[in-house]
Amino acid sequence: MTTFQAYKIDKDGDTVKGRLEDLSAKDLPSSDVLIKVHYSSVNFKDGMVSQPDNALVKDYPIIPGIDLAGEVVRSRDDRFKEGDQVIATSYEIGVSHDGGFSQYASIPADWIVPLPDGLTLEESMIYGTAGFTAALSVYRLEQNGLTPDQGPVLVTGATGGVGSMAVAMLAKRGYTVHASTGSEEHTEYLKDLGADKVLSREDVYNGKIKALAKQQWAAAVDPVGGEPLASVLSKLQYNGAAAVSGLTAGVNVPTQVYPFILRGISLLGIDSVYCPMETRKKVWHRMANDLKTKEVFNRMKVVISLDEVEEKLHQILKGETRGRTIIKLQDDE
Repeated sequence: MTTFQAYKIDKDGDTVKGRLEDLSAKDLPSSDVLIKVHYSSVNFKDGMVSQPDNALVKDYPIIPGIDLAGEVVRSRDDRFKEGDQVIATSYEIGVSHDGGFSQYASIPADWIVPLPDGLTLEESMIYGTAGFTAALSVYRLEQNGLTPDQGPVLVTGATGGVGSMAVAMLAKRGYTVHASTGSEEHTEYLKDLGADKVLSREDVYNGKIKALAKQQWAAAVDPVGGEPLASVLSKLQYNGAAAVSGLTAGVNVPTQVYPFILRGISLLGIDSVYCPMETRKKVWHRMANDLKTKEVFNRMKVVISLDEVEEKLHQILKGETRGRTIIKLQDDE
């Protein structure tokens, strides 16, 4: 390696600009493991990082990309050796530590997961943080006692990365899946992923929130938050649960205590960023096994090159993407 390409974001006054740059290893952080990045992916959080008013990035310039998968080139940690295939997602990657929108990345060993048997590097990035978040949501709901015979499971924001993955994973596990979306044109796509019923956003939240509404779902995977989440909570069945991971509809949830004390529901917070490594490895193992959705990967993925990243970041912020966008970073694939 002499030089390589990376997409770097810098700030000039109130303006944030991204561009492709030629870098060398000395331009990367001095971390434990140097990785030749084969694939990354585009997440909503990456889009947020590209905005001038974001609260995520404290110091510029930064290479964004909260996900990456590749091959170890050099390691100062005994847990990893040259040639190992690895995944790194979340923690501070792409936010305060240079991330995956680069052909090489230098990452702390404590943030790295060995690629599980049963997954390719490309598949791991079709999953990425979105897939991991969806899988962690299913994992936590099942820890809470959810089983397929209890009734339908709602997935909000179902055409997004987390939502698409959750629909496919729940269907693979034998659940009846109700998928909610604001994009009616994606109905067939969601049914192809395994949704039994496709609902409009208005079916979930019509602008009015009752303390208690008709019980409809045994559980929910919710990457949306805001007022729609409050509506979902009022409609969960007795002992139901909602796994919450996002805020695309806002951070304020105007709910009441009644669903919790009269129906015994649970609100499960899903944090994929600092999820403990022991749990992280268990969830990735399940993603390579009983949650694996290989048969729908090709329906879900869009593959782009590094020079297409900027346009895709704009699209994901506008809600104009569907499924998972992965970035191919090596020409020899």
